Amino acid sequence: PSFGFLFDIDGVLVRGKTPIPAAKTAFQKLVNSQGQFVVPVVFVTNAGNCLRQKKADQLSHLLGVPVSQDQVMMSHSPLRMFKRYHEKCVLVSGQGPLLDIAQDLGFCQPITIETLREKHPLLDAVDHERRPNILCLLSNSCIILVLVAVVLFGEPVRWETNLQLIIDVLLTSGYPGNPYQHESYPHIPVLACNMDLMWVAEAQSPRFGHGTFMVCLENIYKKITGKDLKYEALMGKPSKVTYQYAEYLIRAQAAERQWKQPIQTLYAVGDNLMTDIYGANLYNRYLEENSRKAAAHCRSVLVCTGVYSPQTEVPLDTRETITDTVFHGHRDFRFDPGLVEPDHIVSDVDAAVDLVFQLENFAP
Repeated sequence: PSFGFLFDIDGVLVRGKTPIPAAKTAFQKLVNSQGQFVVPVVFVTNAGNCLRQKKADQLSHLLGVPVSQDQVMMSHSPLRMFKRYHEKCVLVSGQGPLLDIAQDLGFCQPITIETLREKHPLLDAVDHERRPNILCLLSNSCIILVLVAVVLFGEPVRWETNLQLIIDVLLTSGYPGNPYQHESYPHIPVLACNMDLMWVAEAQSPRFGHGTFMVCLENIYKKITGKDLKYEALMGKPSKVTYQYAEYLIRAQAAERQWKQPIQTLYAVGDNLMTDIYGANLYNRYLEENSRKAAAHCRSVLVCTGVYSPQTEVPLDTRETITDTVFHGHRDFRFDPGLVEPDHIVSDVDAAVDLVFQLENFAP
């Protein structure tokens, strides 16, 4: 094969914990009788609330094919490259086994929001039931906790607690519990994974994603300081670094199987115009503008089983209507009508596999 697949998960293969029927059919076409993949496949998800191995195990069970952790790319996977923060004390926000995830990525001193709250019990004051009953007589200043960066893994559970404590860390230059220092700008680095405004589960309408939490954080910071919250890095789709890392994983699979044909085309299959399609098209533009030893193209394939609905999103009859679409992408990614125009639209992931095999004239 001279091509590889980048599959989104939520809305393409599953809805919540329910498999989409077309997914099993599609993956029977992607493996041989020994259960080996006949083309390179990487699962590129913006989820970030578990370890790669757990996601691989879930996919193996749902799809009925053996998936290894080397085929799974979480939104936080590129954090492995940010080694300058690995030895330092960083605040991590999200849910799931956060400390395990952070340590697996290389962070040696991650501090969770809950740990920060325990060390500074007076900071979390929105929920009256959670306020400390007896004021601590010891000054908070006796607790030495200096945070050098904030890492946002995904949407947390108690938004008011996370929003409050992250703002405290940013406005005190990493010394929560101290008075705010409005002159400390730019603030300490913020690294964020998963910019999805919404994602699709079993409910009839899309649900809030981590991007919605980020919108809240950005607007609170700006309302208080009058300045924009700045990101050291944004990871997950649609960021370029995510697709570069995914392409690296595709090439590693091809090399392991000793497939001699160079990988020319990546097919990114997703359900979200503002992340999957935007990201694939953005990466395709990058590939076309940068001649190097890499894939020549990244083609975007949109399925209709998730966030995208052909009735409510980007009509196919005229390109003019695309410019009127409400931009659900992240603040730092400018709206470009061309980037949310998929190369192909199909009903589901099974139809996507059939289409690609036809385009590539590929018969397993």
